[in-house]
Amino acid sequence: MPMIDQTYPTGEEAEFRKPEASASLSFQPLDKTSFIPLPAQILAQLQGMIHSGCLAEGALVPGEEQLSEAYGVSRPAARQALEMLRNLGFVVRRKGRGTFVTRPKVEKNIGTVDGFTAEMQRLGIPAASRVLSAGHRPAGADVARRLAIFRGTPTFCLRRLRLAGGQPVAIEESCMELARFPGIDKIDFAEQSLYGVLRQQYGVHFSRADEVFEARAAGRAEARLLEVTPRSSLLLIRRTVWSVDGRPVEAADSYYRGDRYRAVFSSRAHAASG
Repeated sequence: MPMIDQTYPTGEEAEFRKPEASASLSFQPLDKTSFIPLPAQILAQLQGMIHSGCLAEGALVPGEEQLSEAYGVSRPAARQALEMLRNLGFVVRRKGRGTFVTRPKVEKNIGTVDGFTAEMQRLGIPAASRVLSAGHRPAGADVARRLAIFRGTPTFCLRRLRLAGGQPVAIEESCMELARFPGIDKIDFAEQSLYGVLRQQYGVHFSRADEVFEARAAGRAEARLLEVTPRSSLLLIRRTVWSVDGRPVEAADSYYRGDRYRAVFSSRAHAASG
């Protein structure tokens, strides 16, 4: 059974976290009679090593020459497996330094009215929230416009740090008209889903969400909460959620880590005429 000593980045690669202890990787023989292509078999083994922690975040992944020797395949086959791993977001290549394990980005499906908790459940990722602030606030001009209320109307605003798999990925602030949801300020949203509460306790049925996307640089406070460096790329999603009765329910601003999130949109093609 081939073994390769695993090495980790040092010095300039301090941006990658070095695992506590080095390890040797064990490569299982490929089934060269299988209908599954060899690059796909290599990919499956490398993904298994990442999921199990044998290849931890920040670890240097064996190059195509090492993989070629370990598996007894051509270098193009090994290269294709590494490309597939990169395309899936499990590794990142640093020119002149090698390929390193990273966290795959979380995908946000645009066009669905789902809260953060539901999105993470669909992806099989443990979700958690930390309440940063919660309380009453007079509606400013922007929130009043989005909620179709008068400026100065009392609102309930909830600001949370959202975590996926124990890692901070977003800061989210939601504002709702207070009179429409009496008692909502007494609920512990560190333990409960906002959208779940709106559905179950207030009978809200969502119809659509209007979303605007912007690129932003992280300020110092945002960078500290999201555990990134200041000026790191953030994805800002300004979201207004509507109920089936045609009334706006929530005005939310969400700041997602650019290195951990990507937005995806699926649309159906319609037959062209003419």
